[in-house]
Amino acid sequence: MTPRENYLRNARRQGPEWMPCAIGVSGASRTQLGPDVEDVMARYPELFPGFERGQWDYERTEYGPGHTEGKQLTDNWGCVWDNAIGGLQGIVVGHPLADWEVLGCYMAPNPAEELDVGEVDWDAVERRLREAAEAGELARGGVAHGFLFMRLTYLRGFENLMMDLATDDPRLARLIEIVQAHNEWLVRKYLSLGVDLVVFGEDLGTQKASIISPRDFAKWFTPEYRRLMQPCHEAGALVYLHSDGYVMELMDEFLAAGVDIINPQDLCNGIDDLAREVKGRMSIALDVDRQSVVPFGSPGEIEELIEEEVRKLGSPEGGLELVCGIYPPTPVENVDAVCRAMMRMRTYWTA
Repeated sequence: MTPRENYLRNARRQGPEWMPCAIGVSGASRTQLGPDVEDVMARYPELFPGFERGQWDYERTEYGPGHTEGKQLTDNWGCVWDNAIGGLQGIVVGHPLADWEVLGCYMAPNPAEELDVGEVDWDAVERRLREAAEAGELARGGVAHGFLFMRLTYLRGFENLMMDLATDDPRLARLIEIVQAHNEWLVRKYLSLGVDLVVFGEDLGTQKASIISPRDFAKWFTPEYRRLMQPCHEAGALVYLHSDGYVMELMDEFLAAGVDIINPQDLCNGIDDLAREVKGRMSIALDVDRQSVVPFGSPGEIEELIEEEVRKLGSPEGGLELVCGIYPPTPVENVDAVCRAMMRMRTYWTA
């Protein structure tokens, strides 16, 4: 199978040849680990397609907009970001709609010309998607991370938004319309370009609970998610949703909205709970622990964790993929352990 065919068969639980696995090494970890991390990446070309030595300048201190330590960025929505750790995304410290009085004259960015940050060349995007299809790779598009709930917190401020939700402020519905018009344009554009997968992402959980209740999510957000996800299904594309934090109590809402593939954190949500409540209902793109075992555990503990996850959440029919983000202070031997375990387990059900 091509990577595209295998991914789609896995997501649809139709019997893939291997379990999709992906590892993302953050800019902060590349700087921390230096060329040693390239030695690991070179040993596992299946996990780092397109990697070539020398692509990264280890003397670099400028990581690009919103990721450079000590520098602020104003995005195209007017939100001000501040960064404290180079190579990681910062946080929003300036909220353009903290005062509702300016809503009447507020203008969202035009997605035909610009995204959340910077400009967009849709001709180049179309070429990239066409080249991916020709190479047998998955064609994917999507909206920015933090496309709705988080964007509302960026615009209003977290406490303001919580009060808006609690008091049913009628102005919130108007702001959601503004944000959704931007998102809907992007979804329609990517679908017109023939993508296989549309990616949505925002962080909806704390460490132990969802940020908002299932009742409020069903009222304010499930219908909006459905408006974005239903056209994807109508066009034959799969829907992928990422959320950090504990979101087990929102899984029914995700399913009702039209999510095909859910990308949750493993230990935060619980492997056994995911197996009991999610496996078989949605495909799981499991986010391998980045809080304790991967950064601080031994290589053996990492391999044991990944094997447990594959045994409990995997199936010969598919429905499980593994993703892992590498962040400081993860040592290079632990990066290698993640890669080694993924390569060993990716054919566990088919070998």
